[in-house]
Amino acid sequence: MRHGKKNNHLSRQTGHRKSMLANMACSLIEHKRINTTVAKAKALKQFVEPLITKSKEDTTHNRRVVFAYLRNKYGVTELFREVAAKVGDRPGGYTRIIKVGNRLGDNADMAMIELVDFNEIYNGGKKEEKKAKSRRGGKAKKAEAAPVVEAAAPVVEEAPEAPETSSEETSEVSE
Repeated sequence: MRHGKKNNHLSRQTGHRKSMLANMACSLIEHKRINTTVAKAKALKQFVEPLITKSKEDTTHNRRVVFAYLRNKYGVTELFREVAAKVGDRPGGYTRIIKVGNRLGDNADMAMIELVDFNEIYNGGKKEEKKAKSRRGGKAKKAEAAPVVEAAAPVVEEAPEAPETSSEETSEVSE
């Protein structure tokens, strides 16, 4: 029976497992998505989500707690600056695990784990549509002012015609 055994040991000793999860979490924070096995992705999700929750409140204590887990000051800085700004209003569920098939070498189940708010395919299109609707009113006002600018354009086109005739005359003289 496995009563009270919450975390997956991943066939590693404690020190190796903690170092591996810290490195994977730093890579996830830096690159916003990584490919790994399904078991490691599930373990990483349990490891990194509480750290992202702590990053929502930028205090010295929270930075020190997160640094104790990640052990990388660049990862901590990236987490508190960029990631926390994007996930500030999200109540949880900061990562997504997508199964991508089996690895060729040993047929292990592979998965891609990514930060949800940094996926432009799912999130980017919805937000841009809302912005586009609010901008349409401003484009109509600019379109009314545009014909005035176009009326001045033909006057400018007539001026270059005179040098063209002079260039034709010079070419006839050179022959």
